[in-house]
Amino acid sequence: MLLLALDTATPAVTVALHDGERVLASRDQVDARRHGELLLPSVDATLAEAGCALADVTGIVVGVGPGPYTGLRVGLVTAAGFAAALGVPVHGLCTLDGIAYAAGRAGPAGAPFVVATDARRKEVYWARYAADGRTREGEPAVDRPADLAERVAGVPAVGAGAALYPQTFTGLRADGPQHVAAGALAALAAERLAAGQELLPPRPLYLRRPDAKVPAGYKAVTPRQAVGER
Repeated sequence: MLLLALDTATPAVTVALHDGERVLASRDQVDARRHGELLLPSVDATLAEAGCALADVTGIVVGVGPGPYTGLRVGLVTAAGFAAALGVPVHGLCTLDGIAYAAGRAGPAGAPFVVATDARRKEVYWARYAADGRTREGEPAVDRPADLAERVAGVPAVGAGAALYPQTFTGLRADGPQHVAAGALAALAAERLAAGQELLPPRPLYLRRPDAKVPAGYKAVTPRQAVGER
């Protein structure tokens, strides 16, 4: 097994290679505006560090979000392209699950906790997890922090979304990861695949409409109208 994992659902552009037992190499860069620019060079650098060729990869793992539309689709389209070119399967994982998995390994098992990432528009993507970080309790959601205050007050929390709103996520863990790491995604995928579990299809988990919208008052012009106005 040689898994190439990547995720662009958060400000992090993250890539890792995993052989089924350990992470061989990884690259993590945080830049919310350069997902498309940074991803492929990060893949090249990760392969080179591990001494592997792209043709050696036996499967692709990709974070499916939730995340903002533009950044998220960069990783998904790249993963689909690699899978098609190599003739290998592509496995989707919830990005929040990767953060939770890393958080569960970062500290001793304690109480259930919450993962929250920045959804922009003064909202967060979030989900609740069992203490070991491997089991999600319910589906991911997007909400305004003020609407979550009673549900998450005092609950241990990790992620950049939780750090942005400490008045809501009062149980913020100092040892928790801010963003997803592809190494954690790959390790979680390898663990689930070895157990015979089925992973998600590589389809985006947006949870809401994209930020880009057609301007109000936009007037569509047909080809015939355009020719007649010349």
